[in-house]
Amino acid sequence: MKNLLVKWNQVSLVKRIVIGIIIGAILALTVPSGASWISILGSLFVGALKAVAPVLVLFIVMHAIAVHKSGKKTNMKSILGLYALGTFLAGAVAVVASFLFPITLTLTAGVEDLTPPEGIAEVIETLLFNLVANPIDAIVNANYLGILIWAVVLGLALKNANQQTKDMLGNFSDAITKVVQWVINLAPLGIMGLVFDAIVTSGLSALLDYGRLILILVGCMLFIALVVNPLIVFFYTRKNPYPIVFMVLRESGITAFFTRSSAANIPVNMKICEKLGLDEDTYGVSIPLGATINMAGAAVTIAVLTLATVNTLGIEVDFFTSLILVVVAAVSAAGASGVAGGSLLLIPLACNLFGVPNDIAMQVVGVGFIIGVIQDSCETALNSSSDVLFTATAEYAKERKEGKVVTMNS
Repeated sequence: MKNLLVKWNQVSLVKRIVIGIIIGAILALTVPSGASWISILGSLFVGALKAVAPVLVLFIVMHAIAVHKSGKKTNMKSILGLYALGTFLAGAVAVVASFLFPITLTLTAGVEDLTPPEGIAEVIETLLFNLVANPIDAIVNANYLGILIWAVVLGLALKNANQQTKDMLGNFSDAITKVVQWVINLAPLGIMGLVFDAIVTSGLSALLDYGRLILILVGCMLFIALVVNPLIVFFYTRKNPYPIVFMVLRESGITAFFTRSSAANIPVNMKICEKLGLDEDTYGVSIPLGATINMAGAAVTIAVLTLATVNTLGIEVDFFTSLILVVVAAVSAAGASGVAGGSLLLIPLACNLFGVPNDIAMQVVGVGFIIGVIQDSCETALNSSSDVLFTATAEYAKERKEGKVVTMNS
């Protein structure tokens, strides 16, 4: 048995995850009742990642800032620029695709128990209040903006602490990272449970009526992942972007697709950054921040479903209004994590641009929840994998500017 486990662990994690996907799908299609207990493995896996991620972020960022030497530069400014550029271009791609392939919706019953934000100001207000949340409350509720602020403040306060205190912080950080490795090693079992649960509870038949909408959404996200993002990477690095693009999609995108949680994927992304040899001072902040504000997939969802609603109602859309929608989609997407319901609940806000009544907009939110098993999975995979991609791109671009030979690890 021990030898079997050793051989299993020698197989690459991605291959083990693929095996888990296949087994989960087979069990869901053949013995959905007899193997129902398997779904708990998925819940446990996602729960474990969500539990360890806030503590990991707190200690890694706190330690990185406490030991940070004055004068040492990070790439945060470049990374924030890449996050903003990626999200804006995602909204633009979604708007163009919606004009090229117009969609009409068969509206469902409204989602009465959810309340969307009334405007951009409310979204921004929510984000600002997240910044000053109680630290314990921030950890319990996985409020990563609040966690980051407290980690930065405590890290700065500990810069003048003695070396023993800093070493203790480092030991805590290393210990939590080790726990993360243990959890990630269980990904094949967890994803097997998630696949089983998704097929048994949602099935595929419910999605067929919305096939065209799903194709537009997934097509936009694939175009961004395989064309737009690589072009951004090439522009900054002047290197072939596809090796690292495929690597982040494979190692980050797959787990994010099945966990459907950018927060749960933070430990996975940090492990990938460590593997790439990136600066811990930078990725310790950029990865949890990206899980909060880098939302290209959310921008696609907001723009596509908004224009589908407008097209269904026969409302004319001019170029200027389309441009405003791109900006609103990008800004709303960046604030999506501060709103319960994520990107879907920000659709009424964008629909408001075109005078769409709130009750109709909420029916579109209902459509979003029906296709969520595909839409949310692809959205999270794009969002989370690009956190690593843009963090790495900023570092490689910095090396290029300094005249160093850029080696894009993959």
